Amino acid sequence: MKLASLKHGRDGRLVVVSNDLNWYTDAFLIAPTLQAALDDWERCEPLLRALAESLEVGSVPRGRFHEREAAAPLPRAYQWADGSAYVNHVELVRKARNAEMPETFWTDPLMYQGGSDGFLAPRDPVPLKDEAWGCDLEAEIVVVTGDVPLGATREEALQSIRLVGLVNDVSLRNLIPGELAKGFGFVQSKPASALSPVFVTPDALGDRFKDGKLHGPLLVSINGEEFGKADAGVDMTFDFGTLIAHLAKTRALCAGTVIGSGTVSNKDADGGPGRPVNEGGLGYSCIAEVRMVETIQQGAPKTGFLKHGDVVRIEMLDEKNHSIFGTIEQTVSPV
Repeated sequence: MKLASLKHGRDGRLVVVSNDLNWYTDAFLIAPTLQAALDDWERCEPLLRALAESLEVGSVPRGRFHEREAAAPLPRAYQWADGSAYVNHVELVRKARNAEMPETFWTDPLMYQGGSDGFLAPRDPVPLKDEAWGCDLEAEIVVVTGDVPLGATREEALQSIRLVGLVNDVSLRNLIPGELAKGFGFVQSKPASALSPVFVTPDALGDRFKDGKLHGPLLVSINGEEFGKADAGVDMTFDFGTLIAHLAKTRALCAGTVIGSGTVSNKDADGGPGRPVNEGGLGYSCIAEVRMVETIQQGAPKTGFLKHGDVVRIEMLDEKNHSIFGTIEQTVSPV
């Protein structure tokens, strides 16, 4: 089952979307918004699933689904917590800084609390006031949970996953060092993130979603040039069950909590840092990583961060080259 929100007020209008992303049907008689459906999932889920089946056979009123008319599936959420599940990415950052990586990074997930009061729609521009701030994309996987009890186990956490999607977790890299030096985390360096047009229930993903991981290449391009195709199910040190349980260690999570994987990152086939796509590698899911590799191999980075007018595209395709979650496509724009 695929769910989306069309632009309508602050919280969108919930719709069910066909598997091929061509059609939608309104779900307002079941729940007006996705958050409302998540709050009452036991009642709403079977009704939404029946509506999805009716949409597939054309037995309900339907309209053309245009991704440009879609808001973020959750235009605002009660909670957005982003992990760093691909420790390969963290290791490269530390190595480029000649900093030793604590052993605990392999056993205890990194996570920060992001702003969730306004997710960007998948085709909204990335607002950037100053190019000197070092604007970067971060292509990631997200899951949305139901209610999660305090102290939930990994297995309980996995059972709480309601939906899976993609995110462009925008970072302002040149503002990060100053903020982290204060010892109190990200604020200004983490502006609004953009979510994929649709979120998908885990069962609809089949074998692609197993063991708490989404498997398959996450495709990233910048200005039409292939930038990354790392497999989201490979080199993921912490699965989503572990990430959710980590967040729930000392507090309960409410339905509609969004959890990010962190930048998807793969090692090269020889076990070393990833190589660019044009050199036969799987590329990267953020600019910072290629800059780290350049620093390690050449002594200094050469790839610049995003500029006004640059276009970022993020998506994942199925075996028939059809988009699974729709496309995040954003132009970096001056404010």
